[in-house]
Amino acid sequence: RYMRILVMFDLPVGTESERKNYRLFRKYLIKSGFLMLQESVYCKIAQNSVVADGIVENIKKNKPQAGLVQMLKVTEKQYSKMEYIVGESKSEVLDGDERLIIL
Repeated sequence: RYMRILVMFDLPVGTESERKNYRLFRKYLIKSGFLMLQESVYCKIAQNSVVADGIVENIKKNKPQAGLVQMLKVTEKQYSKMEYIVGESKSEVLDGDERLIIL
């Protein structure tokens, strides 16, 4: 059962060190396969809840020292029911299960 992991964060950027930590965390998410939904909100698909738990643990290991980081795991069915109040989804990246290749 496919899962989505949503990561929402609000990190301090007052000093050069804090801005560096922000950039490093954001780059970590992107290198880990997360896609930006909007500023400071990233999403990744996982094949099942066990894989999703592993992703969550990796984020905990790479968390910044300060700020607020929140994660939410939802099923693909729940994620697909997301409503757009203003604007619309605009992604050229295949981030659903259609990008899954079974060998």
